[in-house]
Amino acid sequence: MSSYKIEAGTAQHIGSRAQQNDRAALFSGARAPGYVLAVLADGLAGGAIAPEQVLHTAKLVFDEFKPGDSTSIERMAELLHAIVHETHLVIKMNGVTTGTEPLASFVGLLISPQGQAVWAHVGDSRLYRFAAGKCRARTTDAAYVEHLVDNDQRALDAAKVHRQSALLHNVLGNVHKEPFVTIGSHEDLAADDAFLLCSDGLWAYFTDTELGSVLNKNAPRQASEMLINKAGERADGKGDNCTMAIVKLVRPPKEVPNYTVQKMRRAV
Repeated sequence: MSSYKIEAGTAQHIGSRAQQNDRAALFSGARAPGYVLAVLADGLAGGAIAPEQVLHTAKLVFDEFKPGDSTSIERMAELLHAIVHETHLVIKMNGVTTGTEPLASFVGLLISPQGQAVWAHVGDSRLYRFAAGKCRARTTDAAYVEHLVDNDQRALDAAKVHRQSALLHNVLGNVHKEPFVTIGSHEDLAADDAFLLCSDGLWAYFTDTELGSVLNKNAPRQASEMLINKAGERADGKGDNCTMAIVKLVRPPKEVPNYTVQKMRRAV
């Protein structure tokens, strides 16, 4: 029996933009009882078309996921890779059909009932893992820069510029380059662990310590309201779309004994 229960939610705000191009969702597996998938995507071009496709494909792939009695970290990572790969192909095909170039970032988190967590990351959206309010891991583009240096034979400074190119940066739907997926994992999840998936319209305005403190002290709904309000305040009228998914592991409530006194029947 798990030593925690899951509290989760999503939230977003349009910021100072004309439309909301971010998307986030939480899914339970149709064939994977006890598994939870959180997904977030930020539309970088083409509006919300690509992020909508991310959520649609994630649900379809996750609904086909059958883990069996136990699942390894590698198997969970394969699922996230499959979501990225299939979404990337569909977005590219839709772009060719419509004559557009929709693009999206991606961050996904998969939690198993065995206390395992695996996450995948493409682009400038982020995932944070906190333990009792302390940031223990977060996604960055450092691995992508190393990939450019090792595989594209680019100097470090050139690789840092390259990753920001409008045509060549790391996203889903890019017709010039396959997405580079960074995978992270953690086992032995416990109460007081928490995860935050968010777009750059949120993380750009907070330190790791600030985010961890808010998540640690508040339920997902209250935490999201506080973060959105503060992000809007710090953006000073120039804020981007602000979107997040929060997954918290909390201690289950103690069971209170319920004794009912009943009159005994007469023995025969």
